[in-house]
Amino acid sequence: MEEQHLRKILHIDMDAFFASVEQRDNPELRQRPVIVGGDPRGRGVVAACSYEAREFGVHSAMSCAKAYTLCPQAIFVRPRKDRYREFSARIMAIFAAYSDLVEPLSLDEAFLDITIGKKNIPSATWTAQAICRDIHEQTGLTASAGVSCNKFLAKVASDINKPNGITVITPEQALPFIRTLPIRRFFGVGRVTEKKMHAMGIKTGADLEKLSLSELRQAFGKAGIFFYHIVRGRDDRPVCRRRGRKSIGTETTLRYDITDLSAMHTLLSAQADQLGDILIQKELAARTLTLKIRYRDFTTVTRSVTLPGHVLDSVDIMDRVPRLLAATEAGKQQVRLLGLSLSNICPVQEVCKNTMRQLRLPFH
Repeated sequence: MEEQHLRKILHIDMDAFFASVEQRDNPELRQRPVIVGGDPRGRGVVAACSYEAREFGVHSAMSCAKAYTLCPQAIFVRPRKDRYREFSARIMAIFAAYSDLVEPLSLDEAFLDITIGKKNIPSATWTAQAICRDIHEQTGLTASAGVSCNKFLAKVASDINKPNGITVITPEQALPFIRTLPIRRFFGVGRVTEKKMHAMGIKTGADLEKLSLSELRQAFGKAGIFFYHIVRGRDDRPVCRRRGRKSIGTETTLRYDITDLSAMHTLLSAQADQLGDILIQKELAARTLTLKIRYRDFTTVTRSVTLPGHVLDSVDIMDRVPRLLAATEAGKQQVRLLGLSLSNICPVQEVCKNTMRQLRLPFH
């Protein structure tokens, strides 16, 4: 961590963002369990839930039917994507007032490098407090913040005192903190890697630190190199402003493995809607569509198609999904993860300049 003390990195994460927006807009929902998602009588999935609902074990990506079983008194509301984007834009504008280096991770969270801040506030902690205060004053919502010397530590820290809390990990505290951290909290450690690490006797950062670079590389490949450095507090990843997209995607890890193809189509249709909204909002087009599937045994496969034309909306996406899905073992094997992504992206204006698009029939 020789030079990382020179950097001041924040990770700001809104608290139960979608559900909090609904509670803000409708006072009758405040301090009540709110679930943003589909119909609990159908195949809807929980997009977000309030902290009151989380106390009953409800979490995102859970089926709404299961959520209703856990919390029958919950109030289910449909997502309002445009409203969430409106608040997100206001929040990102607040971030931009404090730093020129803002890296959004989603609608409701971002990294900020405030090593050279725009408001000459000498303390990173004071800056985080000021940002969270501005968010609350300007939107009525709360956020939590992590403050540290690199992105890994800042992101872990932001989750410690949720909701409406700030956690600071100084360079001096970094290594002792990392050594006590459960291995699942490390970036890049999912369920499969966690299981493998546990089998190797690695349960905390202290356990991970005992392994040499060659041992970690042999066990985990390139990820092992990352683990070797991160457990020693070394994370040189810069906070990068996003000027353009190489790809966009979304995926859902299912609470229960499924073989029901109709349920898969429903989930993929929701993902297509999400990607289509991004294309329209950002005025983008894409040529390559990729379907990602992870089976029960954690085998992951992808199926892609590159089109002579362009994908412009969710209808274009769903026109191609059934054929991609049919080229997998989905339905024959149990599926635990579904995802869609788009690549070969360009501004939609370029498409309009160079092509004439066939309208779908019938049209009026």
